Amino acid sequence: MSTGTTKAPNLPIAPVEYNQQFQDQFSNVLRLYFNQIDNPGPSVMSSQRNGTKIISALNFSEANATNVRVVSLPTQADYANITVGSVYVDTANANVLKVKI
Repeated sequence: MSTGTTKAPNLPIAPVEYNQQFQDQFSNVLRLYFNQIDNPGPSVMSSQRNGTKIISALNFSEANATNVRVVSLPTQADYANITVGSVYVDTANANVLKVKI
């Protein structure tokens, strides 16, 4: 599943006659694109139902060297570099999740 940052590639226009170099380049473009889709990064999105309620979740964690899951959100130290609407962890305030406005 893509995180929404993956963009479809500009596919090259095929020559009139078969050309092995073109086919190789075309395959490489598609391979890179599919690798981006298959490997979206540390974010995981899911939705599930609890009776009639829909529960949605975002998980921004990744495994560290000892295979322990750790949060990989920006912190208040990154505030100046994140865009409006970004979620960050305020580690100076009991690890509260905040949204830059």
